[in-house]
Amino acid sequence: MIKLKDLKKNFWTVVLMEFCERGAYYGLMSVLSAYLALSIEEGGLGFSKISIGVIKSTIQPLLYALPILSGALSERYGYKPFLIFSFSFLALGYFFSAFAKTYPLIFLTLIIMAIGAGFFKPLITASISRSIKEGQETIAFGIYYWSINLGATIFPFIVGYLKLISWKYVFFLSAILTFSMVFPSIFIYKEPEKPKNIKPLFQVLKEMVLVLKDFKFIGFIFLYSIGFWVLYFQMYDAVLWYFKDFINMEKVNNFINEIVNINFQFNEAHITVLNAFSIILLQIFISSLLSKKRALPTMVFGILIAIFGMFLFGFFQSPYTFILGIFIFSLGEMVAHPKFISYISIIAPEDKKALYLGYLFLYGVIGSGVGGILSGLSYYYFIEINKSPRGLWLFFCGIGFISVIGLLFFDKFVLKKRKC
Repeated sequence: MIKLKDLKKNFWTVVLMEFCERGAYYGLMSVLSAYLALSIEEGGLGFSKISIGVIKSTIQPLLYALPILSGALSERYGYKPFLIFSFSFLALGYFFSAFAKTYPLIFLTLIIMAIGAGFFKPLITASISRSIKEGQETIAFGIYYWSINLGATIFPFIVGYLKLISWKYVFFLSAILTFSMVFPSIFIYKEPEKPKNIKPLFQVLKEMVLVLKDFKFIGFIFLYSIGFWVLYFQMYDAVLWYFKDFINMEKVNNFINEIVNINFQFNEAHITVLNAFSIILLQIFISSLLSKKRALPTMVFGILIAIFGMFLFGFFQSPYTFILGIFIFSLGEMVAHPKFISYISIIAPEDKKALYLGYLFLYGVIGSGVGGILSGLSYYYFIEINKSPRGLWLFFCGIGFISVIGLLFFDKFVLKKRKC
């Protein structure tokens, strides 16, 4: 039996880095779109929803796409210098975002943040895989994923209070968390041993072209990204605006405060808390429950659950159905995404599985790229012009349903693979 003490100090160092980096990122993302849209009189920047969508459709795909470059460079030149680079850029981006008041300036500071996050993304998983022994993978990566969701639970909860004091404190928290990790990167982190045969950058780019030319593979990821991840990224955009404009949480706040008397006020940041905490509580149970189920039907079922959750919180403007809808959407995420990874491992060419699995991040590029701009355009059209909140969420549910039909069709007539 593997014990926690068997895991090396380097492992715990990078887990701490992941916890702080993800806490900083999700802490800010849990309220960023709300802050950018909030009027200047209320302490925000007063940008239009469409202009916010452009920002989000730039910084988030950048974050998901940069690991191709950073992964190749760090394998050749070492993880340590890129950890220092990443945390430095993250801290600078977060810190200066607190003082940016114009659209070009906040765009620039958030791009700096995204560059730091994108370079950081592959370094931790690579460090873990090279810092553990055979047989330690399950517990090591289990702790790693747990740290991500723990950071995404704790720090947005703190942000929910900080923003009531000053929006600057939200950015300062993220800046402090990431800047504090520069020191363990320099003084504690040890460069793990790497194999001598390291791919040159041109080989990485050649493999990228090979994957992107596989239209069946890219088509499947596109359908899944549109069906689930475009909907998921609304949690950081349209859902935050909808919550502020239409959901009155007074009854929920009164109920909680009657029990614990802590002057609790449910706000935008707690939407991320609810999502991440649900995953902490239930992901292992749900994954074990569905471990023997076929990948594609389970994945489609998960997307349908998420669509139902979105319908609940969007169609009924009650605080209770809002919370229930977010929870059900999170269940859909727990069902769908692990099976997506399983399905990709099945449809990938037998001799290129590792290569294809390395491009799973494309769901984030597509989902955030399309989802960001779509959130701004759809909110403007359905809410600001037509005053139809139900129309907004029926629109996104419709996208999900079309994607589900596309996935089933693609599996049956295009991929023509063995049952999965």
